[in-house]
Amino acid sequence: MNDLPTLANIAEIVGVIIVIGGLIFAMLQMRQLRQQRREFAAIELFRFYGNPAFAEAYQAVLRMPDQMSAEDIKLHAANLEHAAMLISTTMENIGVMTYQRIVPFQVVNSLIGMSTILLWSKLELWVTAMREDIGSPMAFEWFQWLAERLEQYQVENPQPAYEAFRDWAPARRPPDF
Repeated sequence: MNDLPTLANIAEIVGVIIVIGGLIFAMLQMRQLRQQRREFAAIELFRFYGNPAFAEAYQAVLRMPDQMSAEDIKLHAANLEHAAMLISTTMENIGVMTYQRIVPFQVVNSLIGMSTILLWSKLELWVTAMREDIGSPMAFEWFQWLAERLEQYQVENPQPAYEAFRDWAPARRPPDF
């Protein structure tokens, strides 16, 4: 009978250990879930760029002369304004996902950093004119935000990845066969 209080204390200690273990496990699971969500978002980002319609729009916008006015874009060809809209809406989505930290900034910068900056420089006048036309400064706000942040955090004298990471090696080397 004297063992009953001791057993109750042991049971209470075991219960606390189980609760703490459960909390630690839940935190690890949440961390893993967040990582999986980021990886999935990065894959979706890659799919944006792998889309043939996006690739065609990307090519059309990059071929535009610098400082092309919104009027020139409209008059040039219907497909050029369509390309500008596709690029801008895609970048808008990526900007929001970056701001919300769904896709890590470093991943966005590595995948599309310089491209985003170039695309914004080509489309800035078009976006500004659209904002005036519709009377809203919020049109493609996240595209602009993303381009500005990417430009702000560009390294001075960047090197291409094949030079900058020439000595890179995987974390674990596979066994030799």
